[in-house]
Amino acid sequence: METVKSSHRKNLKPMNQTTKPTKPNWLLRSLSILGPGIVTAALVFGPSKMTITSKMGADYGFSLMWVIVVAIFFMRIFTNMSARIGQHRQESLLTLIRTSMGRVASVFIGAGIFMVCISFQAGNSTGVGIAIGEATETSPKIWILLFNLFGILLLFSRSFYRVLEKVMLALVIVMLFSFITTLFLIAPGMDQLLAGLRPQIPTGSAGLIVAFIASCFSLVGAFYQSYLVQEKRKLAPTENTNAQRSSSVGILILGLMSAVVLICAASVLHPQGVQVDSAAQMALALQPLFGDAASNFFFIGLFGASFSSLVGNAVLGGSMLGDSLGFEGGLNNKRNKLLIAVVMIFGAIISLMFSHLPLELIVLAQSVTIFLVPFIGVAIWWIASSKQIMGDHPNTRFQQVAGLLGIILVVVLAVINFKVLILS
Repeated sequence: METVKSSHRKNLKPMNQTTKPTKPNWLLRSLSILGPGIVTAALVFGPSKMTITSKMGADYGFSLMWVIVVAIFFMRIFTNMSARIGQHRQESLLTLIRTSMGRVASVFIGAGIFMVCISFQAGNSTGVGIAIGEATETSPKIWILLFNLFGILLLFSRSFYRVLEKVMLALVIVMLFSFITTLFLIAPGMDQLLAGLRPQIPTGSAGLIVAFIASCFSLVGAFYQSYLVQEKRKLAPTENTNAQRSSSVGILILGLMSAVVLICAASVLHPQGVQVDSAAQMALALQPLFGDAASNFFFIGLFGASFSSLVGNAVLGGSMLGDSLGFEGGLNNKRNKLLIAVVMIFGAIISLMFSHLPLELIVLAQSVTIFLVPFIGVAIWWIASSKQIMGDHPNTRFQQVAGLLGIILVVVLAVINFKVLILS
């Protein structure tokens, strides 16, 4: 009889434990599921995105809102393709490219991404330096060194990916809070927003359109999504089914951040005729909410955008080159970590040498990536469409058609960009 009673007591314990409130766990789990998508959103939304989007709103009002919709639509298509590859394949995307397209294609894409990331890292380092330096009235160079060192130290964290997720999520929340609160205060007219969704190309806006689509429809960022999904799967195998949902939410957040920055600039800066040539001028967009303290709050947002991209961009460039060279182990491989550190070091050196990169150079750098992305787009589309590789999870007919249209778009933009940068 005693055995039955003690056995009954044993069975009661777990039941009591499971009846505790689960709301906090549900919230934490929901935020955790967003991980890969949030990392991609924070990676893509760097200082260059804030600069380009602010210039679009300040120079052309609401008339380029439609560009955000187009870029986000295609970014979501390709990010979901990449997430699906990471969800259903054990091999990395560059390994799949190497086995199906050849080693040359794999090394070309990996090395190309590495060089692109180095070229953007100087802008990310400069953004961090300006944000903290101008807010504290100290030399930006000190902060460039400090935060690059901090980024390198993050590499040696035992749970690097978990730390990366939390840092990115916190910075995205800071950026969203500042701009969305300002947006509600401004309360732009619905007729202005709807008018901006009608496709139009104002005189002189072609360069900004190309630069924005190149940065927001970031096939480099979409490419990396498969790696983030696989890293997440190692830590939480049960959340593998949420990979595409996570990528979709992350890209929608990216679109929301881009839209609110443009709307704030269009509502505040455009009527005053302010042309965005510095961080201080971009900060004026937050004046309706923060008044004289707008600069300080803007610098917090700029720091969030810059540091999240500084870390994410370096991880992307280093790990892609490592994978193309056959280094296994993902973010835990020491050689991959060394390549990630190289991206940070080169970015910091270039930033310190030039002290303050002009905003025009940031826009130009984003435009130049358009020459590489058609190859990346074709690779993602080809792998995701292959029944031989993807088994029961290849692209649907809609995804195939939308993917082809996205590739055509970036090819057209590359041609336009060639004319703008080389022939004019």
